Parts: sequence; structure tokens; C-alpha cells
Amino acid sequence: MSPFDAWMAGFGLGVSLIVAIGAQNAFVLRQGLRREWVFPVCLICSLSDAVLILAGVSGFHLLLIQWPGLEAVARTVGGLFLLAFGLRSLFQAFRGGATLQPDNQPSPSRSKVLWLTLAFTWLNPHVYLDTLVLMGAVSTHYRDRLPAFATGAVSASFLFFFTLGYGARLLSPLLRHAVAWRVMDALIAVVMLTLAADLLS
Repeated sequence: MSPFDAWMAGFGLGVSLIVAIGAQNAFVLRQGLRREWVFPVCLICSLSDAVLILAGVSGFHLLLIQWPGLEAVARTVGGLFLLAFGLRSLFQAFRGGATLQPDNQPSPSRSKVLWLTLAFTWLNPHVYLDTLVLMGAVSTHYRDRLPAFATGAVSASFLFFFTLGYGARLLSPLLRHAVAWRVMDALIAVVMLTLAADLLS
């Protein structure tokens, strides 16, 4: 496996996990639409993801040194989780109905915006499952290309958050329509099911 293949795997998994509709993404979109503190908001979200991803990847790598048999377990659990996530995304693609709408509340101060950004990021329990557990488990399949895999996942976070923040005014009409999210869910399903098949093969 080439470093580029590992990078693409990390990037694809990172995008698939982070693009899901949630309070953090809606908050970043809102700040982007208002053009208020966009850079620090995007930077905090991206750096937080990077720290958690690197912790998950390196943490599992250190555990494998102590317990080599953990790799097979991690790959199986990670593969089954990706399979379930992929099937869920496929179901959502057929069902439709999801949209991402920013709220219209008054603008908070800079300090409040930064604290809210940290809260949306670090108080979300799903972020720990996605980065520390799932990302770490999947990374065991790329242990020979671990830096490339981790770099791909981190790149996905930076690209997504800064695109959402600075492209908000261009993206908002698209993100308001359910059909766009149906296409997105279908693409996520393809990525997830492909990675699941690779892990479980």
C-alpha cells in the first residue's frame, strides 16, 4: 500500500465522519454567514480534531506494542462499525429529509464565540468515539503508513471546517436543500462500506 492510498483512506474517513449534521457544523456555518470570527472558529475546530485524531492513532499504536492481538479485534470492531455507519448513511440517502439551517440569534461577543466553539467541540461525546476509538481502530490497518493516514484525516478536518466557514455564503443555499444531503449521504455510504470491506477482508 502506497502512502497516498493511506492518506486517501484517512482523508475519506475523516470527511465521512465530520460532515454529519450537528450543532458544531451549524455553529461554524452561522459564523461564516455572519463573517464573525470565522478564522479562530475554524482553527479551533480543526486543531481540536487534529489533537484528538493524533491521540487516537498514536494511542492505538502504543496499545498494539503491548497487546499485538488487539489489532485483529480493532480491525473487526472498526469494520463492523463502519459497515453499520455506511448502511445507516445509505438508508438516510434513500429516506432524505435532512437539512442544515443556521439560527438567527443575536451575535455573541468574541470571547463567547470562542468558548462556544470549544464547547461544541469538546463536549460532544461523538467526537471521542469518532476520533479516539473509531479513527484509532481503523488506523491499525495502516500501521505501516500511519503518518500518511493520520495526515489525511487531519487534512480532512482543516479542509472541511475552513471550507464551511469561508464558503458559508456560497454553500448555504445548497445546504438548505435535502437533496444535497441525500447525495452527500450516498457518497459517505460508499466510502464507509469500502473501508469496511477492506478491514473485514
